[in-house]
Amino acid sequence: MIGIILVNLAVAIEAIAHNKTRSILTSLGIIFGVASVIAMLAIGKGAQLEIMSQIRLLGANNVIVTPVIEQSEGSVAEEEDGGPEEEKPFSPGLTMADALSIAAVVPGVEAVSPETVVETTAIQSGYRRSIKLVGVGPAYFEDSDFQLRSGTHFSAQHVNDSAPVCIIGAAVATRFFPNEEALGKRIKVGMLWLTVVGVLLPRSISDRNIERLGLRNFDLDIYTPITTMLLRFEDRARLTAADLQRAAMNQSTGQAQPAQNTHQLDRLVVRVADSRRVRPVAEVITRMLERRHNGVIDFEVTVPEALLKQERRTQNIFNVVLASIASISLIVGGIGIMNIMLASVLERIREIGIRRSMGATRRDIILQFLIEAVTITIAGGIIGVLLGVGISSSIEFFADIGTSVSAFSILIAVSVSVAIGLLFGIWPARKASLQDPVHALRYE
Repeated sequence: MIGIILVNLAVAIEAIAHNKTRSILTSLGIIFGVASVIAMLAIGKGAQLEIMSQIRLLGANNVIVTPVIEQSEGSVAEEEDGGPEEEKPFSPGLTMADALSIAAVVPGVEAVSPETVVETTAIQSGYRRSIKLVGVGPAYFEDSDFQLRSGTHFSAQHVNDSAPVCIIGAAVATRFFPNEEALGKRIKVGMLWLTVVGVLLPRSISDRNIERLGLRNFDLDIYTPITTMLLRFEDRARLTAADLQRAAMNQSTGQAQPAQNTHQLDRLVVRVADSRRVRPVAEVITRMLERRHNGVIDFEVTVPEALLKQERRTQNIFNVVLASIASISLIVGGIGIMNIMLASVLERIREIGIRRSMGATRRDIILQFLIEAVTITIAGGIIGVLLGVGISSSIEFFADIGTSVSAFSILIAVSVSVAIGLLFGIWPARKASLQDPVHALRYE
């Protein structure tokens, strides 16, 4: 059987080589169809990888609580007449007390990481730069999947003593300590000198993720324990003399006091032990914070995994639509192959008659034309794969859209091209085998 296949393969290759132009034009539909499928699957795979990277950035089992700064409301007439404004229940805002209560009361919570961000400046060895100082809890680096290049995380003693220590991002280490090891050195942040106890590995994040996920460039941040931040730098929940002076000045001038961020925390990341309980935990946290804030909804609870899963589901539907549209060109290419093979049968009736008269069976004729169709589609599929990889690389380079060509997509494309050769080549091959040898020999 193998010998028969090899003989018919040699005949098919000879026929293809004899009609190079027609064979190339016949395979164009397959080439472009396979290239389109490869490119579409690569774009879809790249989108899925980006979504997975977003899940890793935000944490698969995390619930994120962020404050909402309420804007002042009221009637214009009442403001002009100096009439009374509607009193609202007092809310302390998002505070450390909320974080401690969630960790102590809500079941299924593995860790709670508070976060406060302050815009300030850093100075070291005559170099000055504006940076973000981030006060974090002990579980922050684990929740956010940060890796240390050198040094250690904040110890319990650092947190309990509100120690003046910090962990710096990779870009901060490069800019402030270009020719020396940053570990153990001191850097002035705001009005306070902090000792570097750790340096993070670089963590590159695309501009698209920074914008869509509301993230920062973590490599340019300086981190300090949340207790150090609240005690030594800024605690927005504490009323200061400057706040009283500002309020008195606004009242004396008759100016409306702008909405201020009185939330002690800028973000609260709650890590749930079981991913199946993320949504129920988020609902419990929402009800709990509503009671603690006297019914004032000045916070927002989000489940990143749910949002990203919805985005992935939408992306999958979009990918299926794109792949279906691209597959139409494969079907058109298969129809083109069938038409050309039918025309080829009519042109080679005399050849069929000669082969039949020399002892070739109907199975031999079917194999000859079927192998010829499959050979054309396989060659077109291989060229299409190469073209599809090139298109994917071009899209990633010029359009800045992440793509990923997988071995599975290549296998699917080649398998589909072989299947098309078999499917659309079987009818012309069968029609060729049914030719009467006597009539075939007389055919002109």
